[in-house]
Amino acid sequence: MTSTPRVLSIQSHVVHGYVGNKSAVFPLQVLGLEVDAINTVQFSTHTGYKDVKGTVLQNEDMEELINGLVLNDVDYYTHFLTGYSRSPESLKKIAQIIKNLRVKNPDLVYVCDPVMGDNGKLYVPESILPVYRDDVVPLADILTPNQFEAELLTGLTMKDLDGAVKVIQALHNKGVKTVVLSSTDLGDGKNMIAIASNKDCCYQVQIPKVDATFTGTGDLFAALFLAWSYRTKNNLKLTLEQTIATLQAIVKDTYDNARRIQPLGKIPPKMIELRLIQNKQIIEQPKITIMATEIKLK
Repeated sequence: MTSTPRVLSIQSHVVHGYVGNKSAVFPLQVLGLEVDAINTVQFSTHTGYKDVKGTVLQNEDMEELINGLVLNDVDYYTHFLTGYSRSPESLKKIAQIIKNLRVKNPDLVYVCDPVMGDNGKLYVPESILPVYRDDVVPLADILTPNQFEAELLTGLTMKDLDGAVKVIQALHNKGVKTVVLSSTDLGDGKNMIAIASNKDCCYQVQIPKVDATFTGTGDLFAALFLAWSYRTKNNLKLTLEQTIATLQAIVKDTYDNARRIQPLGKIPPKMIELRLIQNKQIIEQPKITIMATEIKLK
């Protein structure tokens, strides 16, 4: 029906900075995908800032937007991307949207970033977990949780690669075709590890740690993985390498630029916003410097 892939992305939005749709839409467009965006919230900045103002999209408003797309016959999508959802009710609405979109395109690829928390801390209501686990995750083609989120979804813990593989297999058993652990603490003091599996093969890649806290990297990761999965015709190894290469180049450039301005001390949020525009060329043509290695599945 269309030669250019079309993505519907339902995520948060900020006026200033790069999280949610602000972090995802630009790289998707740069990599050749059309993107329609619905913003679940519209905030002045992300919540790491001292003062945050804004509005929340109500479920009836989201339904109204979707109905408008349907009535105008512009609801055909090749991909569906979701990130932060504020409540179990909004997440249930998203699950229904996926099912409806697949009536029009049964081959719709759903990429789910199950945003719930990180480093052992939830930043959504606990009641969201069972909706993700039971209603949303089984609909996903590609799932991109971090370690904490993957452990929540499966009830398992990972302390080594064998534990990570068990978590991944548990997510495959829920129906997910491709599972990507966007970050884990299984590396050494200098590196994290990302792991991707499509049941047939599994790869890991080292991610050098940067001494700063970034916001929006998970949103960027999911968007890049979606785009490169499409562009590489689902070549898992190359998609993981391209995604990590792009993400790390942007993170390093953002950090280095902040340290040029403030050489010492903790970097404030406004100085550590991801430099997406300045790295447009990197997004288009990432330079792979870290190769993914295969993990043998038992």
